[in-house]
Amino acid sequence: MTRPGKIVCVGRNYREHAKELGNEVPTAPLLFLKPPSAVVAPGAPIVMPKASHRVDFEGEVGVVVGTSLRRATPAQCAAGIRGIVALNDVTARDLQKSDGQWTRGKGFDTFCPLGPEWAGVPPLHDITVVTRVNGDEKQRGNTRDLVFPIPDLLSYISFVMTLEPGDLVATGTPAGVGPLQPGDVVEVELVGYSLVRNPVEAEA
Repeated sequence: MTRPGKIVCVGRNYREHAKELGNEVPTAPLLFLKPPSAVVAPGAPIVMPKASHRVDFEGEVGVVVGTSLRRATPAQCAAGIRGIVALNDVTARDLQKSDGQWTRGKGFDTFCPLGPEWAGVPPLHDITVVTRVNGDEKQRGNTRDLVFPIPDLLSYISFVMTLEPGDLVATGTPAGVGPLQPGDVVEVELVGYSLVRNPVEAEA
């Protein structure tokens, strides 16, 4: 897909993932942004920066916005989706914790691999996301387990900022996140819809 205008992400949107990191489940969606410059295509390397000693994978369902959404209802938001895409919200976990906010830990170049866009709106309450590292399954989740369902997320965001055509919303990661090492190959699959696979390398 083409580079999105903005990437709006949602933290702790699966209860078990919040629990594994020792966090409370939010009472409202926890929003943050990734820069469009973090996007890389399937096959491009994820580069582990020298500034971080722990870089984690986070497999997610990415939702591509098709129409302008401002102060929109969940139903309007569901109708305004253009497609979905496999997304890896790569995270420098140590920097995320030490900085107290998430811009640096989430924002390095190559920290947003995206698969091919699946055009259309599948059943939003039944999308399975699977993450594998070197062929071993590490994460498996389904959107039925989201704390805040996809249409509600988009509606909430639309009351904060206008979602524009081509924008991308990352809907949260299920339990099972873990560290990557140089030489690994990590893939995120939205079963039946999209897959992104990337090698991991250290910063030169």
